[in-house]
Amino acid sequence: MRRKIEMDKGFRGVAYIVRNDEVLCNYCGGFADLANEIPNTTDTRFASASMGKTFVAVGILQLIENGKLKFGDTLGNILDSELKGIDPNVTIEQLLTHTSGVPDYFDESVMDDYEALWAEYPNYKIRHNHDMFPLFSGKSMMYQPGERFQYNNTGYILLAGIIEKASNTEFDQYLKQNVFDVCGMHSSGYFELDRLPAKCANSYIHCADSDDYRTNIYSVGAKGTGDGGAFVTAGDIIRFWKGLLEYKLLSQEMVAKMFSRQSGDGTDPEEGYYGYGMWIIDNPLGQDYVYMQGAEDGVSAISEYNPNNGMISVLLSNYGDNVWARMRKIRQDLY
Repeated sequence: MRRKIEMDKGFRGVAYIVRNDEVLCNYCGGFADLANEIPNTTDTRFASASMGKTFVAVGILQLIENGKLKFGDTLGNILDSELKGIDPNVTIEQLLTHTSGVPDYFDESVMDDYEALWAEYPNYKIRHNHDMFPLFSGKSMMYQPGERFQYNNTGYILLAGIIEKASNTEFDQYLKQNVFDVCGMHSSGYFELDRLPAKCANSYIHCADSDDYRTNIYSVGAKGTGDGGAFVTAGDIIRFWKGLLEYKLLSQEMVAKMFSRQSGDGTDPEEGYYGYGMWIIDNPLGQDYVYMQGAEDGVSAISEYNPNNGMISVLLSNYGDNVWARMRKIRQDLY
C-alpha cells in the first residue's frame, strides 16, 4: 500500500498531491473569506503570484516553436519604442533565464516592501501588462546582458509584451486560448481584484499591531501581469503539468529544454537552478526535480514535479503560509 501524507491542520490553503493519478493528499484549510467564514475548498481559486512566470514562458516557447520568435531575437527588434534605458541587445533567451540585466522594478535581493511601489503610482492603475512599464522605463541596466543570473520580475513583463507583439493579442488572452483552454484549466485566469469572479479567495496579510488580518487589495496590482498574478485552482495546476508532460503545449524536445538547467549556479540547494520559467533542484540520485513558485503579500504557492516517481505536488495559501517548509517535508516523506 502506498503511503499517503496528511497536511498539518495549521496550513491555510489547499494541498493536493497525486502520483500517477492516485491522490496522496487532498487537504483544505482556512477561509477564502475570513469575515464571512467561507472555507477554502478544492474549487477555490487562489492568487499564485510569480507562478504565472511559468505560463508566460510556455507562451514564448510556443511562439518560438511556431516560428514567430527566436531565442536570439532582441528587445531592440521587438519593443524598441518602449525600451528607453534598456539595452536593445537583450535577447528573449536572456529574459527567460533571468540573465538579461534589465532594470528590475522590484529587485527582491534588496527590496522587501512591495506596497512601497504604489506610493507614487497607484496600484489600481495596473489593468494591463503595459501599465507596468512606467515602473522601470528610464532606469539603468543592472549589469551587462548575459553576465550572470539574477531573478528579475521586469524580464517577464517584457516577455509578456513580446507575446502581445508577436500574437497581436493581450498576453492573458493568449495564455487563456493557448495554455489554459488547451489543458482544461477552466477555473484559471487573470482577474481584476475589484471584479473577481466566484470562488476566488481573498489574500490576507497579518497585522502585527492589531493581531488581525487585512486583504492585499492595496498591496498588489489590480490585475496580474507578465511577472505573475494568475488565479488558479489546485486541480488546474495538475492539468497544466499534464498538458506539459503529454506534450499538448510544447514538443517533447522543448519541454526537455524547459526542464533543463539553463542558468543559476545551484549555490542555494533548495532554490537550485533555472530552466525556462521553471526552477530546478539537483537530484544526484536521479532526474532533477522541477518546480514553479510564487510569493507576494498574502500569497504563497509552490508546485513541483518529480519525474522519478511521477508525483505532482501543489500547495496554495491565501495567507502567505510557509509552503516551502511543507514541500521539504513532502520530499522527505514521499520521494
